[in-house]
Amino acid sequence: MKATIRWVDDAMFVGEAGSGHAVVIDGPPEAGGRNAGIRPMELVLTGVGACTAFDVVSILRKSRQAIDDCRVEVEAERAEEPPRVFTRIHIHFVVSGRGLKPAAVERAVNLSAEKYCSATLMLREAVAITHDFEIVDSTA
Repeated sequence: MKATIRWVDDAMFVGEAGSGHAVVIDGPPEAGGRNAGIRPMELVLTGVGACTAFDVVSILRKSRQAIDDCRVEVEAERAEEPPRVFTRIHIHFVVSGRGLKPAAVERAVNLSAEKYCSATLMLREAVAITHDFEIVDSTA
């Protein structure tokens, strides 16, 4: 896996993944940026959420759960002093579907957290990561 990050100007960069997809990364005005892109640490947090969401949806589909939607809300706390690393991450899953079994959703979330999500597994040695979920019945 590879990525290339190119400086555009000021605090703006364009990151291009080996797959050919790109993302604009920029800082806030007080750091010399124009607020025209996602911040680097926001990108890390977004990657964590996307990685675990991918797993949960895949596991639920394979277990024949009638999933209609999955939203992952990720919140993090950072250290006050540089380096401002994440100290805590909480991942909240909102899974929608018809007749979803709570045990199946819980199993999917736990399997992602404990076995499959490379992003959370990589970070969990340095960051306290917690998760929970809610189910929304889309037949209601």
